[in-house]
Amino acid sequence: MRLGALSGLMVAALVSLAACGGGADQVEDTTTDAAVQGRPETPEVEVTRPAGPTLTSIRSRGHLNCGIHPGLVGFSYTDNRGRWRGFDIDFCRATAAAVLGDPNAVRFVPVTNDQRFPALEEGRVDVLWRNTSRTLSRDGSGFDFPGTNYFDGQGFLVRRNLDLTSATELNGARVCVQAGSTSELNVADWFRVHGLTYTPVIVASETAARTAYAREDCDALTADVSALAAARTTLSDPRAHVILPDVISREPLGPAVREGDDQWADIVRWTLNALILAEALDVTQENIDQMVEETRNPEIRRLLGVEGHVGRPLGLNDTWARQAISAAGNYGEIFERNVGTESALDLSRGLNALWTAQPAGLMYAAPIR
Repeated sequence: MRLGALSGLMVAALVSLAACGGGADQVEDTTTDAAVQGRPETPEVEVTRPAGPTLTSIRSRGHLNCGIHPGLVGFSYTDNRGRWRGFDIDFCRATAAAVLGDPNAVRFVPVTNDQRFPALEEGRVDVLWRNTSRTLSRDGSGFDFPGTNYFDGQGFLVRRNLDLTSATELNGARVCVQAGSTSELNVADWFRVHGLTYTPVIVASETAARTAYAREDCDALTADVSALAAARTTLSDPRAHVILPDVISREPLGPAVREGDDQWADIVRWTLNALILAEALDVTQENIDQMVEETRNPEIRRLLGVEGHVGRPLGLNDTWARQAISAAGNYGEIFERNVGTESALDLSRGLNALWTAQPAGLMYAAPIR
């Protein structure tokens, strides 16, 4: 008999025997659908990232040194009890919570425009959470910008009784602007491009600019639109002033850190990402504990440190994001509470809405996995 025929008979006999039981133990087929029906396991990072110089210093002293604006309504200001509050302040507290597990383990360091980068460079602050625009010259001068927490643009505040509808009607106007700011350069470029003339009234600080405008030393005040909204709330009759619709620049505002400590830049970057992602996943200060106990969504479980080891790549514990969200709320909560429609500034989300919102904004979080 040929070998091929013999092999065929043997296979047929084995199949027949298996079908009849054959008196032998059956071998269970493990190649079922069960493996693909279960939840895929999250790959684990086996090694925790060693603490870099900034994280080591913060842990040693027991608090975060956070550079902030000396006083900007909605963003960084003290209440009547002397407690710092505002949009940027909440990001400081969230960062402290992520790193040290305590949102109050932070020392707020007020710095002016001229002081902010020297304070960062000299190590007097660990991070600037202060309305600071990312530009090429700043990014190339020894500083890193881990992300954008507020998309802004420069505009003009004028008196309503001037009956202006556009910044192009400011030809020949006196314009108050802060020295050493991106606003000073932007306004010069804008008038030049449009073939218009103006008289710059250059002052040392935002406070001085607001004061000069209130005294009518100038016809218009120019700054980021968010700063103009804050300035308007400080005037004797806010309704007598209007922000013109023209936006003459792009101002991506966000945290800044010293260049050369990639781990610290990553921690700041992913703290911001975690707060944005929390809004996208409907994780709030109020429901976060319930989410920890009940959610079956793997993305939320990773975000909150319930599964996976998402803290190890940063050198943090796995609940760092949960601690940040618990401290300040998600990005949307921080926005609305401080500068949004629930605040004195009454700013719309605009570009700062999530990319999935209607209308869509620019806020988008990279995946935490």
